[in-house]
Amino acid sequence: MDRAEWVERGTSIADRLTTTQAQPPWWLVAGAAVVALVLVGYTPLWRFTRNIVTIAHEGGHALVALLTGRKLNSIRLHSDTSGLTVSSGKPYGLGMILTTMAGYPGPPLLGLGFAALLGAGRITLMLWTAIALLLAVLIMTRNVYGMLTVFAVGATVFAVSWFGTDTLQAGFAYLGAWFLLLAGARPVIELQRGRSRQLRSRHQQDVASDADQLARLTHLPGLLWVGVFGVIAVGSLLVGAGLLISDISELCLPNVSATCSTGR
Repeated sequence: MDRAEWVERGTSIADRLTTTQAQPPWWLVAGAAVVALVLVGYTPLWRFTRNIVTIAHEGGHALVALLTGRKLNSIRLHSDTSGLTVSSGKPYGLGMILTTMAGYPGPPLLGLGFAALLGAGRITLMLWTAIALLLAVLIMTRNVYGMLTVFAVGATVFAVSWFGTDTLQAGFAYLGAWFLLLAGARPVIELQRGRSRQLRSRHQQDVASDADQLARLTHLPGLLWVGVFGVIAVGSLLVGAGLLISDISELCLPNVSATCSTGR
């Protein structure tokens, strides 16, 4: 691709950022949902795809830390799909509570935001929003594995948005939104399972999960915070799914309707 082609492609993307794209056919939306469900539900694949959830989780901590006036020091992502976001400020109070709370709701709420953009026909804007967010995380990531992981995800999104056909871009965008929505609940389940194991073998004050940190900060039970995370995940999935399937214009059910719309 020569310079003129790069300029032309960049101009095309810039135009698409401010305009809507046609809704994809129903089979593409449904297929993306099925693939996302496999990526979340099939454990051998989940061990790899969970890294994406960790990026969104730590990004949630980081964003809320900045919004509440804390100093963001670093983000680290580890090969076991765990992560750590370090910020400076008062170790108590509303800012610390909100920062600690923001991790588990991060992926499903991000998926909900992406679903809103896709429901409005903003496929290109959704992809480039993802690129911008990944770049922000990359800037604050301080370990090699984390930087490589974020870069790989960002490079993949960029390649699809820059070189992919309209169909590929739509399928990839819907896959990303479905994945984040469906992936919101599994880490919450894993959180509670991990808490149960740790609480059986340790004192409660030694358990370091987000829910137990919130319990110490708010004097409310850790299980309550797990429930809050679960409600946010399930609620985001229900609302996000409605947004993603609300405008599928090519859906035709055999033996139910004699006609089918052709889509936009």
